[in-house]
Amino acid sequence: MPGFGALAYTSPMRRLCPFVLLLTAVLGAQPIVVRTSTLLDGKGGVLKNKDITIEGSRIVRISDAKGAATYDLSGYTLMPGWIDTHVHLSWHFNADGRLDLGERGSKESPQQAALRDAGNAWVTLEGGFTTVQSLGAPIDADLRGLIEQGIIPGPRVITALRPIYETTGNPEQIREFVRKLKADGADLVKLFATKSIRDGGAQSMTDDQIRAACGEAKAQGMRSVVHAHASDGARVSIEAGCTSIEHGTFLSDEVLDLMAARGTYFDPNFLVLHNYLENKPKFLGIGNYNEEGFAYMEKALPEVASVMRRAMARKVKIIFGTDGVAGAHGRNAEEFIYRVRDGGQPPMDAIVSATSLAAESLGLGSRIGTVAEGMEADLVATQGNPLDDITAVRRVVFVMKGGKVYRNDAPAASGRTAR
Repeated sequence: MPGFGALAYTSPMRRLCPFVLLLTAVLGAQPIVVRTSTLLDGKGGVLKNKDITIEGSRIVRISDAKGAATYDLSGYTLMPGWIDTHVHLSWHFNADGRLDLGERGSKESPQQAALRDAGNAWVTLEGGFTTVQSLGAPIDADLRGLIEQGIIPGPRVITALRPIYETTGNPEQIREFVRKLKADGADLVKLFATKSIRDGGAQSMTDDQIRAACGEAKAQGMRSVVHAHASDGARVSIEAGCTSIEHGTFLSDEVLDLMAARGTYFDPNFLVLHNYLENKPKFLGIGNYNEEGFAYMEKALPEVASVMRRAMARKVKIIFGTDGVAGAHGRNAEEFIYRVRDGGQPPMDAIVSATSLAAESLGLGSRIGTVAEGMEADLVATQGNPLDDITAVRRVVFVMKGGKVYRNDAPAASGRTAR
């Protein structure tokens, strides 16, 4: 059991430790009951007045509300913990208020960068996101492990570790790179098939490089997600069997039709552009964060809204990702609002995109993303119903991940103290 070594310290209370441990184990084994009045199940269903019974990390029963409850969330809206399929947890603003990636060239010590990373994970979890896909940085592997061990709080982390660029090498070198990623513990492959939106978004990797990356990922049993703004890079990636297209700002209707036919997931991002524009002084002058680059991003906002609407019309599988960089961590839920307000996505579809559909895209649909018996007890509650007012996603009052509560601003159930 973690922490057992600390009990060896000689103290007057030492003889009580076995009893305390036994009592804690017994209490910890007791089921947790979460009472709800409005429950969104993550697959488009709405349930009323239900109790969710949790044992360990799993939901074991959903039944009509009655009797005592550990957490009474009546009056709030409960749903599965949200999933952000595209973040960069290591990106942050340093003490000078400037972008810092926490890697080579950083103005901070490795310890400072690591603490910033942990802080980003914590505020993301508090904001209602119980699983994130970080695309990606080497430090993600350490963060993932510490969170899994319960040493620091944070969302479940899935990581690509290191991305693939046109400069990574020829097709055979890229295949070797993918195999090395797998050996190093990467969960998936991330590749840049096109340039940044700040550089116009044209195809950058060759067709053969893209095919090598996606093909080797599939051979290794890994998913592959593709940064692709323009249609040419996206088309090759889709035909190569890549899992999802990120951004897709300038995708044609033909490419969207191909995505729908192939079942390729699509992750358009609004928050990242707004975040860059809102924090312009903190980025400006670093790399391609120049005036021309910011002009490209401002012009891209209506393009993202357009491609979102065209993708919905074609029944493309739209998942929820923010491309959360410095300044966006903890504000991931703003993506819901932009998608509904500017992209025209129905609120329920937006919730599904961040729950069961996002989980499906990660290959975790049998474990997370739905409130159902046998699933992980990942839950988030909001004050107000996002189906009626999407800005309710800003008012998170309760967060549970794997049966453990990390945030509870709601009153305790009558007659009991919430744990």
